[in-house]
Amino acid sequence: MPMYDRYFQNFNNKIPLSEEEQELIKKYLTLKKLRKKQYLLQEGDVCKCVAFVEKGALRSYKVNEDGSEHIVQFALEGQFLTDLYSFLTNEPSIYNIDAIEESELVLITRSASDELRKQSPKYQEFIFQATSAAYIELERRMTSVISLSLEERYKELTAYHPDIIQRLPQHMIAGYMGLTPETLSRVRKRISIHK
Repeated sequence: MPMYDRYFQNFNNKIPLSEEEQELIKKYLTLKKLRKKQYLLQEGDVCKCVAFVEKGALRSYKVNEDGSEHIVQFALEGQFLTDLYSFLTNEPSIYNIDAIEESELVLITRSASDELRKQSPKYQEFIFQATSAAYIELERRMTSVISLSLEERYKELTAYHPDIIQRLPQHMIAGYMGLTPETLSRVRKRISIHK
């Protein structure tokens, strides 16, 4: 699939664009390839862009003092990833973003996004919808963490994100759920017993 295809497919599914509008937006985008384990963002740096995954997989995570990783978010094909707080405030990030797999990304910087929002009402609406969807996902995840059992949280994860469960390593799924791999293994075993 040629670069930008998935990006504009995603865009057009929400807000149809003319060829001219698509060409205008394309002028503000850049392409980037990441090798597996290569950083897009490192803790302490200011997040300068929003990434859209054309191909591959990314993760956003924090490393604790004991070396354990807490994964905040995954992004597979067709999804966006950034540290929105750092991106909007220009403050150093407390997160790392790196590639789980070889990845091809479409990036837009803060200044490019600001300029494009002035020129394109459709882009402005697309950003509003994408930001709203990200907020809803964050809220769902917070509600899940504070109100569901581990088994219910794992079932919800498999229901909403089956691709993550099938594609990513178990230790990363455990890090996303805030568990050790051993605890995740016990949770999965309990679920399979009660099926």
